[in-house]
Amino acid sequence: MSAIVRLGTQGWSQRDWVGTFFPPGSKQEHYLPFYAQVFDTVELDTTFYHPPRASVVRSWARHTPSTFRFTAKVPQRITHEARLSNIAEHLVAFVASLEPLGERRGPLLVQLPAEFTRDKGSHGVLARFLAAAPQDARLAVEFRHASWHREEVFDLLRKHRVAFAWTEWRSLPRVTQVTADFLYLRWIGNRADLDRFNEVQIDRADSFASWQADLERVLPQVREVYGYFNNHWAGHSPSSANEMKRRLGLEPIDWKSLWPQRELF
Repeated sequence: MSAIVRLGTQGWSQRDWVGTFFPPGSKQEHYLPFYAQVFDTVELDTTFYHPPRASVVRSWARHTPSTFRFTAKVPQRITHEARLSNIAEHLVAFVASLEPLGERRGPLLVQLPAEFTRDKGSHGVLARFLAAAPQDARLAVEFRHASWHREEVFDLLRKHRVAFAWTEWRSLPRVTQVTADFLYLRWIGNRADLDRFNEVQIDRADSFASWQADLERVLPQVREVYGYFNNHWAGHSPSSANEMKRRLGLEPIDWKSLWPQRELF
């Protein structure tokens, strides 16, 4: 396998994981340090709602090794409220807010709303946004409407070395275009399907197999892969991430082997 493959979850602050991923009795301040012993990447969802405080970002860096990578969702103020228009200075500020991560900062995800469809005007908006983006920001774009699944869009992304995010979400068609030197994948699921996240509840064997085939086909074309599972996809995203690792020939870490051993008396 030529590419560096990093697989993890969308966020880590999940109380349902205590006793099923985190050691029993774990407190929230221990979640990230433990998570970083098992996985080498995580997608930050909190950044979608507001840019993080510098003290918080420094804490993320302090609790993870230098080999760990954080990817982050671009704030909704940019993607959903402004719809990418006249917002370049806010993207610059957001990138700057992540500076304390240093080498731990991975790609940034531009998740567009499903209502943001493609036409001549919106295509131009995207083109101007990408042209104005900071050169040191590696971007991936998640289109949630099939009108963007066009060669003109793929060519635009390639021009700016921006990744087309591969996504499994509702009935959105799967598109496996390679438009950058890295891949960005998201397994999301349906929020209405599950309300607890302490175990796998949906059999995704067929989906795993098809994603594995798609990934193995394009791995020689890229340098890195970033992939993130949501709890809603199968019920327990750490288990999903480890399953995909196994299927790709990577060595998953058994998190229970890291739990403190009870003393026997």
